[in-house]
Amino acid sequence: MPVTRTLTRTVTVTTRERVEADAESLCCPYYHEAIELIGKRWTGVIVQVLIASERPLRFSQIASSVPELSDRLLSERMKELEARGLIRRTVREGPPVRVEYELTEMGEDLQQAVAAMQTWARRWLVQR
Repeated sequence: MPVTRTLTRTVTVTTRERVEADAESLCCPYYHEAIELIGKRWTGVIVQVLIASERPLRFSQIASSVPELSDRLLSERMKELEARGLIRRTVREGPPVRVEYELTEMGEDLQQAVAAMQTWARRWLVQR
């Protein structure tokens, strides 16, 4: 009959290692992904403009709402937001052909988060 032995190993964990392990478990990967998506340069502002408009906007209307934003970067961000499902791009046929952008249900769900961020910014980031 074979003999089964259980081996145990004593591992010494420093307080720093324990704190680092706890910190890793506190970081929600979904929250991190959301912050990286919306926190990308100019993305949050684009979403805020679409929320504030409450109607579909053309590219030029978005661009004029954020004059510091280049057309190239706006185009890149719009493609990213469309690919992630936050905005919908609609082509309206007829002379002239019109392309409009609007938030999807997923994008509209950001309204409370954007409003909370605006409130926080006005409270804490106002130039004094």
